[in-house]
Amino acid sequence: MYYSILQNSSLFKGLGEDEISDILGIISPTVKYYDKGNTVFNFMDTANRIGIILEGRVEARKNFPNGRQVDVSVRNPGDIIGPAAVFSKSRKYPCDIVAIEPAKIMLLHRDELLKLMHLNLCILQNFTTEISTATYMLQQRLELLSYGGIAQKAAFWLLMQSCQSGKDTVTIPDSVSKWAMLMNVSRTSLHRELSRLESEKIIFYNPPVIKILDSDALEDILSR
Repeated sequence: MYYSILQNSSLFKGLGEDEISDILGIISPTVKYYDKGNTVFNFMDTANRIGIILEGRVEARKNFPNGRQVDVSVRNPGDIIGPAAVFSKSRKYPCDIVAIEPAKIMLLHRDELLKLMHLNLCILQNFTTEISTATYMLQQRLELLSYGGIAQKAAFWLLMQSCQSGKDTVTIPDSVSKWAMLMNVSRTSLHRELSRLESEKIIFYNPPVIKILDSDALEDILSR
C-alpha cells in the first residue's frame, strides 16, 4: 500500500500509517491503473467517486464546442481529483480527467468518503480545507484571466505563486507552452514578454525556474 503517498495527501494529512491502514480496512477502496491517454473521469458523467493519485500524473481538460481544448490543471501523486463534483448540486464532473502518464489511482465512492468523514474528524477537516483551497484557486484563476495584457497575466501568476510558497523562485508548470495555455495566451507572446521582463532585470529566467528580482516592478505592471 502507498502509505507514504497517502500520508502526504490532503485527505489523510496528519494521520499515521496505522491509522490510515485501519481506515482503509473499513471501506476497502478500489485501486485502478490507467495507461497514458486513458480517461479517469469523463465530462458530465455522474460524479460519485473521488480519486487519490498514487502514481503518475493526470490532467483536467475542458473541451469547447468550437474544438478548442483548455488544460485546466495537472495533478500529481497525493492529489485528490473530483472532490468538489461529488458534493455539487449537479453531481457531474465538470471536465475530463485524463492520465498524461501511466497512473495508479485510489477511488473512493461518495458514500465511503462520507463514512470516513463521520468516523474521523481529521479527515472531515482535511476535506473541507481541500474544497476551500480549490475555491480560492478558482477565484485566483478568474482574476488571472481578467487581465488583458500578457505582461499583467505573467506578473499576477508569478506574484501569486511566490506569495503561496513564500519564495522568490517560481517553477513554471511543465513548459512555457503549458504555462501559456493555462493563461490563455500564445507561447510566442509569453516568451517575448518574459524576455522583456528579464532585460529590464525584473526577473531572471532559467527554465523551468523564474527568479523574481523586483516584485515591486511586477506590482506596478498589474496597476497599469
